[in-house]
Amino acid sequence: MDKPLVRLLVWLALMAVCTLTAMGIWLLVFDGSQTTEGLKWLQFLQTIGTFLLPAILGAWLWSREHKPFAWLRLDCGFSWQVGLLAVAAMICAVPGINLLADLNSRVDLPENLDFIEQILRQQEDAASALTERFLHADNAGVLLVNVGLLALLPALAEEISFRGTLQQIISNSDASIARRRRLTAAAIWLTAFIFSAIHMQFYGFIPRMLMGAMFGYVFVWTGSLWVPVLMHATNNGLAVIAYYLLGGEADDKTWADTIGTGAMWWLGIISIIVTVLLLYTLYQHTQKQQS
Repeated sequence: MDKPLVRLLVWLALMAVCTLTAMGIWLLVFDGSQTTEGLKWLQFLQTIGTFLLPAILGAWLWSREHKPFAWLRLDCGFSWQVGLLAVAAMICAVPGINLLADLNSRVDLPENLDFIEQILRQQEDAASALTERFLHADNAGVLLVNVGLLALLPALAEEISFRGTLQQIISNSDASIARRRRLTAAAIWLTAFIFSAIHMQFYGFIPRMLMGAMFGYVFVWTGSLWVPVLMHATNNGLAVIAYYLLGGEADDKTWADTIGTGAMWWLGIISIIVTVLLLYTLYQHTQKQQS
């Protein structure tokens, strides 16, 4: 009974130690620099220290014969059909995600909580401003760095941390089959909730949580962590590349984030329907492969 709790506590302890170490390295080497380059190095070190390294160390402790990649389901591949369906679902989901984010941003707290709403809005604006600083790229070389730092590395590290570690801890792989099945849905949604909350962006909370749940279900269906990693990287990569290609005018830079909203709300609805159908097709395909 206490094994999942012990694993959770060990993982959190590793996360705290590795995060503090990453912060210490950044302060020592960059002296707390607030330049874009300095903050990008902070992003890199925090991604490694907070999400990637603690999960791998934890998996090494918990796996039989100390095989962390097997415990994290990184030793499992997937067919090209699964990969194609996963990428297609992620691309088709973009207008739907934008629509949900737009609806989420319209949430108003009660008047007596106006001060909280102001804080949340300020956090959102600060996060958006920092993201724009990171996304700015004058040439293809900087673009490649941004793809690695803002798309590929976060996708790998966050999926290893959330779906690979947290979701599996909550699911309790040591439980009986019947009990594990009951825990699976709870694990997916609780992990998705924490995944969204840790980004500290209230006005994008709902679409990010739903996206996290989508990654969680795909992980369970396919049995390979590489599939949600691929989907996560696709989502991040689209944002990075779209910002670079549409750069120039401020209105152009936000176009990719507004498709599916406003007068194009209908495209957001179609996007959600098509995404659900693609995910159902992916589920059916994985069930046939496993039967």
